[in-house]
Amino acid sequence: MNRSTAPLQPLTRLVGGNICAYQPAADTWGALSPAKIFRPSAGDDVVEHTAPAGLHQVFYTTLHAAVCVTADGAEVWRSEFEPKSDERFGHRPGCALSSDGLTVWIYRPDAMAERGRPDQWVALDAVTGAVLAQADLDTVGHGGVQLVHRAGGEILLDVGEGQDGSVIYRASLSGGRMDLFRYPWDDRVLIDLSPDGRHFMTVDHAQGDMAVHTYPDGEVAFTLSVDALGHDPEEDYVEWGGGYLDPETIVVTVVGETESEEEWFRHTRVDARSGEVRGAFEAHGENSYDMQPLGDGSWLTKGPDGHPIRRRDS
Repeated sequence: MNRSTAPLQPLTRLVGGNICAYQPAADTWGALSPAKIFRPSAGDDVVEHTAPAGLHQVFYTTLHAAVCVTADGAEVWRSEFEPKSDERFGHRPGCALSSDGLTVWIYRPDAMAERGRPDQWVALDAVTGAVLAQADLDTVGHGGVQLVHRAGGEILLDVGEGQDGSVIYRASLSGGRMDLFRYPWDDRVLIDLSPDGRHFMTVDHAQGDMAVHTYPDGEVAFTLSVDALGHDPEEDYVEWGGGYLDPETIVVTVVGETESEEEWFRHTRVDARSGEVRGAFEAHGENSYDMQPLGDGSWLTKGPDGHPIRRRDS
């Protein structure tokens, strides 16, 4: 396995109503303790969160705003989502921080929030909260997954539209505007970016297969169906989870039910370059989603107290 000694990006978790930030060293294993704990502003129910290197502040979204606070609880800025929405369900605004820490990317599911406007993708200045650029999206999404490319300033967004499918965009900032590209599918769910940034992984929205695509063009490098992973395509499904364990290894998850209707899941190692199935992978997670690969050969599961546990192969 190709293990990296490079510093990990900061991690955040919502535990007990606070945003806990972790900066584990390359050789830190087991249960992680937060390096800093951030208290959201009074009355805020946090949806998503992220922190920069140095952990001097944290960014988060609520149903109604994007917010930046410091570790002592001071609110640095707040960017309200206008017009005001009273809709409480079916929409989850998301946030992600650019690789240089200068831009906070916000996905706003404004259509489902009944704001009378299309979904928005907005780039905010991380220091001031000012809008740097924004774009209307042709989606009606419930929530989004944003993956930041580690070089080049680009970011991917997957907008989940429920039973209507999933749409993937790519964007960057250029000359004060957003360069926006939509991939030509509505049936692929974005799962992960490779550690070297040259490929990305998707799963069929109907959960019949997984695919690896070249970045940034999206050409398919290889596809693996449920039966190619050693399971029954009539009964079992590829989960919308897994990802790059390291540059050479992908973890793919298949889920199904026993004859007594008990749910089960299996993780499988796959060669990230050839698509060769390498065998079972044990994540020690509680469910099919309780496994977050970090790309350096390690992964996270959730501990009993809500803090992450960093694991590696023994």
